Amino acid sequence: MANLTQLSTNKYWTYALWLALFTIFYNLAEGLVSIFFGVSDEALTLFGFGIDSFIEVMSGVGILAMVLRIRQNPETPHSQFERTALRVTGTSFYLLALGLGLTALYNLFTAHKPTTSLPGLIISLVSIAVMWALVMGKRKVGEALDSSPILADANCTTVCIYMSIVLLASSLIYQLTGFGFVDSIGAFGLIYFSYSEGKESFEKAADLEAQSAEKSN
Repeated sequence: MANLTQLSTNKYWTYALWLALFTIFYNLAEGLVSIFFGVSDEALTLFGFGIDSFIEVMSGVGILAMVLRIRQNPETPHSQFERTALRVTGTSFYLLALGLGLTALYNLFTAHKPTTSLPGLIISLVSIAVMWALVMGKRKVGEALDSSPILADANCTTVCIYMSIVLLASSLIYQLTGFGFVDSIGAFGLIYFSYSEGKESFEKAADLEAQSAEKSN
């Protein structure tokens, strides 16, 4: 039974490894494509979406490093690796909140109107589908391993889904009503969510550090 449990655990760590790798490479590709079309079409929202993809890469790298270190040091307590991953993901959330805030303020001050080009529409729809599958996979693995960093990374991916939905919805509402500030309003909601998740990630890292200190004393 113990061997079966260990085999199951190893299987989930392998899943976590592949999810982290896919997160990194997919978001690198998505970010480069979004920035390219954002610059060529002068679409600020699409350009910002590409930058946010690189922030998701940062969170994925933190999870990948954690998984590799845990697999290479199976006898070492996982908490010290999880603390670092939580801080990396927490920093990613803060950077995401900052980027969303700057973009929203710029859009408000310049009266920027949300428009979605064909590339933006395709990228958004593909992103929603792929990111939703990633979130489901990360949550399943995170819950199976009882891993706070993987669950936090799943929430980081969730923000990307919300951003895609806001991008599509704001463009549609603008076309139907002429109201051009839906994306900025939606961004402020995402800022709150990102900040809260970032704060929670750092708090969990601090809790793990406190628990580790208690065990060593």
